Amino acid sequence: MYDVEVIESAEAAAAVLDPVRARLLGELAVPASAAGLAARVGIARQKINYHLRTLETHGLVELFEERRHGGITERVLQASAASYVVSPAAVSGSAADPDANDDHLSAGYLVALAGRLMREVGALARRAGASGQRLPTLTIDTQIGFRSAADRAAFADDLTAAVLDLAARYHHDDGLPHRLVVAAHPLPEEKKS
Repeated sequence: MYDVEVIESAEAAAAVLDPVRARLLGELAVPASAAGLAARVGIARQKINYHLRTLETHGLVELFEERRHGGITERVLQASAASYVVSPAAVSGSAADPDANDDHLSAGYLVALAGRLMREVGALARRAGASGQRLPTLTIDTQIGFRSAADRAAFADDLTAAVLDLAARYHHDDGLPHRLVVAAHPLPEEKKS
């Protein structure tokens, strides 16, 4: 089971966004049969089987084991991942392309960059998982409070200089290429209840 699965196809996205199927995926964090799920969620086993076949067709659930009870074989399934993220490519064949946006300070560019990051890392993670390997990644996530726009601009200049210096120091033309993305955005205000 993957930690996170990036869904690339529109059909798989539609399958996972169905409320009943989304609930079944949540329930299948623990392997279960259609009969077991029916008892847990209060839906007829036949309807559960219908939804499970759809999820299985899109690779969102997988066979965990088969149990034999007399002449009957019970299929026990589990979700293919602990959680799912829908790639922008699943929504539109013309997913936002960061290279098509010259304004690298715009929200549109940042969102397109995040979409590309999701698509690339999702594909690499699937490939690594299929070969039984771990995907080497690095993530830095922190918060910083800027007192002024001038402070934010000075930080951006210093960060850019530091990253360019590090890139020049460690880059080798014959090395394995990696993508480095550094992004900053204001934190959204928390909704008050």
